[in-house]
Amino acid sequence: MNASELERALTYPLGDQLPALGQALTVAPGIKWLRIGLPFALDHINLWLVRDEWDGQPGWAIVDTCVAQPHAREQWQQIFERELEGLPVVRVIVTHMHPDHIGNARWLCERWNAPLFVSATDYLTAKLFSGDRGSEQGGAMAAEFLRQHGLLDEAALEGIRGRTSYYPSLVDGVPLEYIRMQDGDRIQLGQTEWRCISGYGHAPEHIALHCEALNVLISGDMVLPRISTNVSVHATEPRANALQQFLDSLRKYEPLAADTYVLPSHGKPFMGLHERLRQLHQHHRDRLADLLAACQAKPMSAHDALPVLFHRPLDLHQTTFAMGESVAHLHKLWADGAVTRTQDENGVYRFAAVA
Repeated sequence: MNASELERALTYPLGDQLPALGQALTVAPGIKWLRIGLPFALDHINLWLVRDEWDGQPGWAIVDTCVAQPHAREQWQQIFERELEGLPVVRVIVTHMHPDHIGNARWLCERWNAPLFVSATDYLTAKLFSGDRGSEQGGAMAAEFLRQHGLLDEAALEGIRGRTSYYPSLVDGVPLEYIRMQDGDRIQLGQTEWRCISGYGHAPEHIALHCEALNVLISGDMVLPRISTNVSVHATEPRANALQQFLDSLRKYEPLAADTYVLPSHGKPFMGLHERLRQLHQHHRDRLADLLAACQAKPMSAHDALPVLFHRPLDLHQTTFAMGESVAHLHKLWADGAVTRTQDENGVYRFAAVA
């Protein structure tokens, strides 16, 4: 099935409605949907306002923050003026440490004197990467990791080495303190209770939020309606089996009601959670089968595998993500015993199917 056919298997309660620039749409009692543009191929992020009360102060919780760039803060300012109904922001919740989710966390927390809620792993990772030390997407360590997996174009490697400021250019630091969220925690937002659901493979310790009373799941990046979540192996954890972690994490959503209203970070709010979980598992089974067939034909590096997994041109930014995902799929085959991994005379890892 192509993407359009898969999407038609889901239901979009708001149809083609989208929040206007600097405005919001109500998607459930006490929950507003915001949408801010991103300077990437993935050109937007969904953010959420949830009616809340913190330390006796009625107000709003913000869920995710967009990147720390002027256009985002201009839109936030419009939202403050139009959508808060005279109430303050009383806390900031971040699903995970990627720049489009945590980028403005410090600014928002300082602007409203509000606490930050985030997992410990993602808080500390963001704190590390927001210093000018390189990150998963740039610097000498990232370039060497990608070279070992077959990216040998020197111009591309030099570009990656030079991206030491990529993360801090999009994440304006993090607050000096935070309140930890972890799997199974119950968080009271106003009159509603939300359960934290941890997820792995996409980020170090992603937290989604489920409200049984409202039948709503704020899924972050773990369950998206149209695209598959990026699942990557990075230089900082070079032997990770990220895809297995991700697939295991998806199982946590299976006990939720079939008609759960899913509020994703990208794409439109949808219903059809169980169908989408089935689609995601099938997508990765298909990609693994394609990749194993390629490895049966000849030993493959992760770079060799790019055209097997991605059937479109990739710019440098997209290539870094695609390489991480290619390694993740190869590592799952490796962990499953379907392929072996050896290093050639140039130090490049190649994966060959087990006879």
